[in-house]
Amino acid sequence: MKVLKISNQKFGENAILYSLTNDNGLTMNVTDLGARIVDLIVPVNEEKRNIVLGFETGEEYLAKDMYFGATIGRVAGRIKHGSFSINDQNYQLPVSPENGHTLHGGAESFEAKIWEVEIEEKSNHISVAFSYVSSDGENGFPGELKAHVTYTLTNENEWIIDYQAETDQPTLYNPTNHVYFNLTGDVTQSVGEHGLFVDADRFAVVDSYTTVTGELRSVKETPFDFRKSKSMNQVFETSYDQNTLVNGLDHPFMLNQTGFNKPQAIITAPKKDLSVEMYTDQPAVVIFTAQFGETGPEVRGKKLVNHGGLTLETQVSPGAIEFEDFGDIILYPENAYKSRTIFKIN
Repeated sequence: MKVLKISNQKFGENAILYSLTNDNGLTMNVTDLGARIVDLIVPVNEEKRNIVLGFETGEEYLAKDMYFGATIGRVAGRIKHGSFSINDQNYQLPVSPENGHTLHGGAESFEAKIWEVEIEEKSNHISVAFSYVSSDGENGFPGELKAHVTYTLTNENEWIIDYQAETDQPTLYNPTNHVYFNLTGDVTQSVGEHGLFVDADRFAVVDSYTTVTGELRSVKETPFDFRKSKSMNQVFETSYDQNTLVNGLDHPFMLNQTGFNKPQAIITAPKKDLSVEMYTDQPAVVIFTAQFGETGPEVRGKKLVNHGGLTLETQVSPGAIEFEDFGDIILYPENAYKSRTIFKIN
């Protein structure tokens, strides 16, 4: 066995880039800016293919899109009107002036912070452990929250994300990772020819602001049915109301099973020469198909095409604070938060 390698370098003005390489030559680059993944470079045949969207400096994220590859928190997804209550105490978060809702914990949240870093090197894996303390009242959320996110690269070609957190007051917590996959490695190619499998019988219906309505709808006889692997084009080339509303997907899928025995989702490259399996203990995955239209940013020197990536954002479904059957995202001091998601590259 060779030795897994890790190194670091400056990533713009304030951030550091950490490079992890396993024995198979798979390289994962991550940064303390937003505890994010920047690159996932996979040897495929004779080429090195970067299968996630990312930028080349910390400043580019600030200028173009802070969510690419980042850890999202305190709460992934939209909070309707930015309001919630815990134990009869009402809270109001800052809202977007465009739509009156709060997205991904509000502006300048986890994705914009420089996280503390610790490195762990073992014989069969290497890890970067990120930590951030979110102060009581930050972006309107109660409680001091100590957040920990660990990225591990294994010799089984697994990228493991471990989330942990503790709070000193009841608060909301529902983190995710906002990675965008494009398994061609070419951001000028849409993900339409990718295959997608999702083990979900139901999806959450959204309104024109992409907030959930409370309806959980069967995927049967809709373009949301990926219970057998199908082309992503079925959500782009359709007149189905939920797809035309958002120009693709921007929806929570309610997973039929959780855990690590079999994948809940699989993305397959158009030529079927590469796939990514998703395993999670979370009850839902939000899939977003990067419908930026003509406003997509330049990514590593190339203009991002519309639908040039897709996310697998594992989490409790947005709407959990409004609708009981959507889950529970209240974190109490006596219960530490713990969750794991694995992406396995084949």
